[in-house]
Amino acid sequence: MAQAMKIAIVDDEQDMRQSISQWLALSGFDTETFANAEDALKKLGPDYPGVVVSDIKMPGMGGMQFLKRLMSVDSGLPVIMITGHGDVPMAVEAMRVGAYDFLEKPFNPDKMTELAKKATQSRRLTLDNRALRRELGDGTAVMKKLIGSSPVMERLREDILDLGQADGHVLIDGETGTGKTLVAHALHAVGSRAGKKFSLISCAAFEEEDLGRRLFGPMLDDGPQPLVEEARGGTLVLEDIDALSDGLQARLLTYINEQGSPAETRIVAISNLQAEDKTVEDVLRPDLYYRLAAMKITLPPLRQRGEDILTLFARLSEQFAEEYGCDAPEVSAQEAAQLLQAPWPGNIRQLINVAERAVLQNRRGSGTIASLLMADNEETQPVMTTEGKPLKEYVEAFERMLIDNTMRRHKGSIVNVMDELCLPRRTLNEKMAKYGLQRSDYL
Repeated sequence: MAQAMKIAIVDDEQDMRQSISQWLALSGFDTETFANAEDALKKLGPDYPGVVVSDIKMPGMGGMQFLKRLMSVDSGLPVIMITGHGDVPMAVEAMRVGAYDFLEKPFNPDKMTELAKKATQSRRLTLDNRALRRELGDGTAVMKKLIGSSPVMERLREDILDLGQADGHVLIDGETGTGKTLVAHALHAVGSRAGKKFSLISCAAFEEEDLGRRLFGPMLDDGPQPLVEEARGGTLVLEDIDALSDGLQARLLTYINEQGSPAETRIVAISNLQAEDKTVEDVLRPDLYYRLAAMKITLPPLRQRGEDILTLFARLSEQFAEEYGCDAPEVSAQEAAQLLQAPWPGNIRQLINVAERAVLQNRRGSGTIASLLMADNEETQPVMTTEGKPLKEYVEAFERMLIDNTMRRHKGSIVNVMDELCLPRRTLNEKMAKYGLQRSDYL
């Protein structure tokens, strides 16, 4: 659920702040008022969930000093300055310091509402991207979407954090269903453009003329901006870049070259090309390919991620079980081996489908995971794999998954886990240490 945005109104004139508050409240905003800047600063800390509307001339701490203090606390906080007649030069200076915009008295209340809507939308995007950036760095919610302890996933997270801080354009490729769009979001969120516009379009979803208009314009007078303008200063993601026509490739190259270096707008291109005899390098003109592939990330297929498969399946099963109000299926050692050995041509997207159907089967009390895998891969025996592993690795992966699932089910209760798995405390502790499982993660 999106966080509700607030509007802090700061004005020494009671009638003015009450008038603004009442009008914005009628427009659906949650407002709070302050008679002076000093009181407002006690409440307006970093990541304040909203925007500020402030008079520029106030006794005590004036609007300009107040603005500078706010910018030092949180430079991404939108501040709308209200100016009197003749204060426009001061308002222009405020914009230079970092104000979001200004309104000159007497102002049109509808214009105030429209400006407040744009500012709160901008603020929400800033806070969402900050949260995503923190989560990537701290390993919390969004990092769980990039879940896995396999070496390839560790490298992927490192690449995201490294390339996110750079300015160059990025090409993301990999098999279908591996999470390329999620990685594009992550690159934007951890970089210097976090809080700026993130725009995405599939180049395969439109005819050439329509795609050209959506990307570069001209648009209809009452329509949206072309994406190159909408994403200015932020990130423009082009999915299915390999579907771009020769003409649009030329226009995109011209746009990239005109930006100079470092680029004002970062291009993240995503390729879903799957043909064995053709790569994205083959279908793009060389000068465009090398501009886009200055930095490249290739996402690993699920079959190369080892026991990440079991971890993902367990998490997804729990989520679907909660959604459908039933128990998650218990995975046997044989089924765990089948999950690990399956070819997963659809990667994570396929795993999500299998986990959901496994939960629905379990609710009905019929069916097996093996049958689901065979239905998805009719020509592939689920017990065969192109990457054979020693039996010991399968046993250890199953054991880790079993302890992980049981700890989650009992919310970290060691006693209950010992009872269910018939393990003495010392053995359980040793196995948890071996598999990198910590009780604090389940509380």
